[in-house]
Amino acid sequence: MVADTAASAGPGHLLTLPGVYAPQDDTGLLARALCREDIGPGMDVLDIGTGSGALAVHAARLGARVTAVDIAWRAVLTARLNALAARQRVTVVRGDLTSAVPGRSYDFVASNPPYVPSPSVRLPRRGAARAWDAGHDGRAVVDRICDAAPRALRPGGVLLMVHSALCGTDDTLRRLAKAGLETSVADRALIPFGPVLRSRRAFLRRQGLLGDEDMEELVVIRAERT
Repeated sequence: MVADTAASAGPGHLLTLPGVYAPQDDTGLLARALCREDIGPGMDVLDIGTGSGALAVHAARLGARVTAVDIAWRAVLTARLNALAARQRVTVVRGDLTSAVPGRSYDFVASNPPYVPSPSVRLPRRGAARAWDAGHDGRAVVDRICDAAPRALRPGGVLLMVHSALCGTDDTLRRLAKAGLETSVADRALIPFGPVLRSRRAFLRRQGLLGDEDMEELVVIRAERT
């Protein structure tokens, strides 16, 4: 799931340093969802867990003022390099989710967080797996973003978050709705299992998260603060 060469994500090519999540199907699905929103000059966008900076650069190309956050220094460096190479202005900050930008609110918040269910309940503190491992149910980071979203969004602001249906589409919709946001599934896509999910078939079946299927459903969750 990780590459150390240039990887494509929408228009142009992005450098992905070793250990940083390379743009993949989930990145592309979320980028297309962003394109369907009214993002343009004067809009403020926050990209949580930016990784390579693919979504941040994409939003900047749409004309938005973009802030990107990641907890990994290598991802911060990668996103800065890609914004520079794309000649796009992106403010990249190291930190843990919205705590990296305290007291600020945005018109749009985008996130492609870690969401893969893991045999380990502990989240990795380093290495490539930090970009996808998310506890037994895959919701360790997703739930935190759901809880932080209402404070990070301005009135009328929109959260767009992509994750696997394996970690519970309805759970995300309910949690965001309970926080007072209007929720929907903006997009879906079926993709073949990658190497991480293939290696975890037995674990996922024991958890009751997987049957005999060999395709993963990705969903883009949309939540609006009215």
